[in-house]
Amino acid sequence: MPMTKFQVTVGDHVFLLGNDEEIGAVRVVHKDHLTIYVENAGDFEIHGEQIQSVHDGKVVLDPAKVEPGLIEAAKHAHDSESR
Repeated sequence: MPMTKFQVTVGDHVFLLGNDEEIGAVRVVHKDHLTIYVENAGDFEIHGEQIQSVHDGKVVLDPAKVEPGLIEAAKHAHDSESR
């Protein structure tokens, strides 16, 4: 699915549907996919069918459609932050 369907910009925050905690940010907007960066895990490629919605500088991903490695990375995205 072409990314032109969505209004996404570099720096937009990335979330998983059903989770209010940010998991990463958009690093690059390509013609046919996004590259997102997840803290403590690195870059992931996201395609249009994996995106649930885009609004207000937020990209919301459908967890049922993303790779399991991204789900695992999201669980640890904030591990290095002090509480």
